[in-house]
Amino acid sequence: MVITYHGREFFKVVFGDTTVVFNPISKNSTFKTTKFGADIALVSLNHPDMNGVEQVSHGEREPFVINGPGEYEIRGVFIKGFPTMVTYDGRERVNTIYTVGLEGMNLVFLGALSGRKLSSETKGLLPDIDVLFVPIGGGDVLAPNDAHELAVELEAKIVIPMHYTDKELTLFVKSEGGNGKPIDKLTLKRKDLEGKEGEIVILAD
Repeated sequence: MVITYHGREFFKVVFGDTTVVFNPISKNSTFKTTKFGADIALVSLNHPDMNGVEQVSHGEREPFVINGPGEYEIRGVFIKGFPTMVTYDGRERVNTIYTVGLEGMNLVFLGALSGRKLSSETKGLLPDIDVLFVPIGGGDVLAPNDAHELAVELEAKIVIPMHYTDKELTLFVKSEGGNGKPIDKLTLKRKDLEGKEGEIVILAD
């Protein structure tokens, strides 16, 4: 599995000949976006910062789009979505937390989560987390300190921050005790997770 970051909450996960994306940035967003083909697109919140499905449709490659809660299986990828209510860009909206199971690993993508507390029901539905994508930018999403506390509580093996500026990233890394050095991509196999506990991985966008 290879994970790359394209800014804000936009990630690409490639394994074999399958590409999964999270929260692609729309061309209507104020944030920089990029364009390529994907097989599965997960959208946690309906906003131009996160719903740019057109950006991951390229040539004959159009993704299967998941944009809300439910259970799905596509191309051997097992996906579950759980709703949380948030206020983003001045409006109350549904944000979907996604769990994705592939290659024997569990990814949990929190999307534009703003509340530090998850319901006991939602926490009970989450699997053991191998890779956690957590927003840390404050404002409409979790602040660095709250993101740190939630990441610790969820006991993820690897934590990937998203949705931040350099200032928030510095605060988050300080809370987590990481070194803050970004890498271009994260290549993972199941065996690579052995012994890891809350390791921060910063991906360069």
